[in-house]
Amino acid sequence: MLDTQATKTAPSLLYMVKQVELVVRSHLDELVRPSGITALQYTALTVLERHDGLSAAQLARDSFVTAQSIADLVRSLENRELVRRERNPRNRRELLILLTDAGRELLTQYEEPVRELEERMVRELTAHQTEQFRQALSRAWHALS
Repeated sequence: MLDTQATKTAPSLLYMVKQVELVVRSHLDELVRPSGITALQYTALTVLERHDGLSAAQLARDSFVTAQSIADLVRSLENRELVRRERNPRNRRELLILLTDAGRELLTQYEEPVRELEERMVRELTAHQTEQFRQALSRAWHALS
């Protein structure tokens, strides 16, 4: 008699990626909650840390949110003085979003706990497997972008 568990198909990679994304977001939300921001807001701040002075449209794309929701997200961060907006000197109609010193301080405050969360996620992988995982995720992202 066949073991029904063994004959079931493995979950799809898309399903597994979504599971990881949801659990990471849940842990990140819990982690940054004391600062009064969400995981999505934290993500936007980290995007600005790497590429300061983005348009709202670019920040939305790089932060994985819609153009419609980025306005509220930026407004909230701006009200907390974590970001500021200024006119683009090359295109006066465009506003650029920049990280403030307070935003940088918040990111510094969470640098270690976020690193620990990432380490927890890959703790059963070797350093080589972790690097392979990073490269595989990057290639998968590029393939769909």
